Formats: sequence, structure tokens, C-alpha cells
Amino acid sequence: MKILIVSDTHGFDGNMWDVIHEEEPVDMFIHCGDIEHTPTELKEYFDCPVYVVRGNNDYNLRLPETERFEIAGRKVILTHGHHFNIYRNQDAMFYFGMDNDADIVMFGHIHVPLVRSDNGVTIVNPGSISLPRQPGGEPTYIVMTVEEGCEPEYEIKYL
Repeated sequence: MKILIVSDTHGFDGNMWDVIHEEEPVDMFIHCGDIEHTPTELKEYFDCPVYVVRGNNDYNLRLPETERFEIAGRKVILTHGHHFNIYRNQDAMFYFGMDNDADIVMFGHIHVPLVRSDNGVTIVNPGSISLPRQPGGEPTYIVMTVEEGCEPEYEIKYL
């Protein structure tokens, strides 16, 4: 199973569509918030599950704050992360995952890619495909691959 994970496009969709076309086909598409427009076009485009949550810049959009779903038997929580004071320390994301019996917490907001595991929870942030903040400033996204019964693999990719 191949999952494409992006975040913080902030309405600048060119890079996102470039990545979508490069990575196709995918079995699931995930946007971790700050999309800044309705995801209707994405949901109509893909013939697979599409999950999008509301970020702190998604004003007046009727998107959920969190989504809960499974990927290959693993419990996933998707949130943007802006309610967790995560710029300095992402420990709150681990606690959120543990408190909610999640195996994986996917989030955005910090515009810096990371994949970390602790106490049975993996936190995943694809960075920003439009407005990156990590050293080097390259747009990033994540491709997750997983099969039932196997450990997920996460690849941070650069545009």
C-alpha cells in the first residue's frame, strides 16, 4: 500500500499536483491541513481514500479538526497540530497518540519534515510542499509504504 502525505500547501497547489502526478498511483492521499481551499477537486481526482483536516489557516472551511482511520491494521490520527504547541517540542503529539490508542499520529503546522517513534507511537510530519522552514528550504512530502503485518516505511522526499 502506497500513501502520499502532504501538508501546508497554503493554497499554492502547483507543487502538490506535480508530486501527485509523479507519485501516482497511490492507495491513499493525506493532507495534514492548511490547504486553504475545499478539497473537492482532490476527492474527485483520486480513486482512493482522501483525508484532509483543517489547519489554523483554513478559515471558513468545513473540514474536521481530526480524522481517525486505519492503515494496514494500524490506528491513525490525523490532525494539523496547531493546538499542541509543537514548535519547540513534539512530545505532545506522542501523548496525544498514547491517550487515544493510536499507532501513528500525522500532523502538519511546523513546515519541517520528521518521522519519530517513541512508546509505541510514530509521529509523522511531511513538512511543507509550498513553504518549507527546515535548513535548505526544499519542499518536502512523505511516501509511506506498508503491507498488512509489516512495519510501515516512511520516505521523506524532496521536490
